[in-house]
Amino acid sequence: MYYLKINIITIEKLIPYFTFNGNCREAMKFYQKCLGGKLHFQTAGESFVSEKMPAKMRKTIIHALLISENFVLMGSDMVDDRGLIKGNAISVSLHFSTEKELRDCYKKLSYDALQTYPVQHNFYGILFGSLTDRYGNQWLLRG
Repeated sequence: MYYLKINIITIEKLIPYFTFNGNCREAMKFYQKCLGGKLHFQTAGESFVSEKMPAKMRKTIIHALLISENFVLMGSDMVDDRGLIKGNAISVSLHFSTEKELRDCYKKLSYDALQTYPVQHNFYGILFGSLTDRYGNQWLLRG
C-alpha cells in the first residue's frame, strides 16, 4: 500500500481572471448584466504608466473588477507578446440555490454562446448546464 503525503494550502478565495483582446469592457458589462454586482474599470490612461503608452492604448482596460456578495470576477485587455490564446483548460463554475436563478443566469449567458449542455438533471441527479460564452469562456452552472 502506498501513502501520499499532501501539503494543504488554505485559499481564502479563488477568483477567475479573464484576459480579453480589446473587448474587456464589453465582456465585463455583459457579465454584470447576467450576474449582477458592481463593476469597476481602470484604463491604461488612468495608470501611473499612461504617459509612456501610445495614445491609442490609453482607453485599454488594464484591470476590471466585477464584485458581489457571492463572487468576484476580474479581467484585462493586457495581453503579453504571445497574444491571446483561448482554450478549454479552465471553466468558471457557478452554484445556485434555486433552479430559477440557475435557469435565468444560463439564459442570459447563452446570448450568442455555444450551449454545450442545456440545463437539465444530469446522470448524478444534479441540475446542471454548461456553455461557452460569446467571449470564448466556459461556464458550468449547477443547482
